[in-house]
Parts: sequence; C-alpha cells; structure tokens
Amino acid sequence: MHLSTPYDPQNIFAKILRGEMPCLKVYEDEVCLAFLDIFPQGPGHTLVIPKVAATNLLTLPTEALGPYMTSVQKVARAVQRAFQAEGLTVLQFNGAAGGQTVFHLHFHLIPRQEGVGLIGHGQAGKASEEDLISHQAAILAAF
Repeated sequence: MHLSTPYDPQNIFAKILRGEMPCLKVYEDEVCLAFLDIFPQGPGHTLVIPKVAATNLLTLPTEALGPYMTSVQKVARAVQRAFQAEGLTVLQFNGAAGGQTVFHLHFHLIPRQEGVGLIGHGQAGKASEEDLISHQAAILAAF
C-alpha cells in the first residue's frame, strides 16, 4: 500500500473502534484506544490507535497529532510501570514498504528488560487468553 492510498474503513482497527471486533482494552479516551496485541513480541505488547481515520502518521491531521501523542505517552508510562520495564520499545510503521501491515495508524509499545530480545511479530503465535487477561489487569492497575 502506497503512503497516499485512501483509508479503508474495513481495516481490522476500524472494526475494533466500531465495536465490530473484540479487543483487550487497556485504555480509552476521546482521541485513542489502546489494547493488547494478541500476537505479542513480548509480555504487555500494547497497540495505541487514534480514533481519527488515518492510514499512517503522515496522514493524521496535524491538529490531532498533539492530543494523540499525549495519549500514547500516557499509555506508554502505564505499560512500563505495569511490567517494571527497564526500557520500552516504541514502533510505528508507515506504508507497506515501511513494514506496515494494518493500514490504520498505530504505535506498538513493548516493555523491555535488559538482555531479553524481541520475539518476531507473529513468531510466537497467539498469546494465551490467561496471559492476555493477566497483562491487561496489570496495565489497567498501572494508570
């Protein structure tokens, strides 16, 4: 998908925003929704999506950028606290050539510990429901 390709309202994240698909929500405000990645690259891997229909960072309206990034930062702090992480990997991809696979703007927040590598996306398979529920509870408690 080219960076200027029109937004597809049938993408999985748009469906999640409309309540047509489930998610394990950890945060929501007027500008974003944050939920766990079910194919995590590490425990607590969280996605933060804007409620604005933007394909990627380059198509998000400028006036929406500040409020959205404020929410991303708020969620990132909670994720880091929840997992007592020594670091946090923040990933964001733009366009297929940039590694984007879901064409609705989103940030990946992955808590990290020294010496523990990232799992390749999807390589570990779908996380167990028990782990996801435990991670969700930890993040919710960290706000």
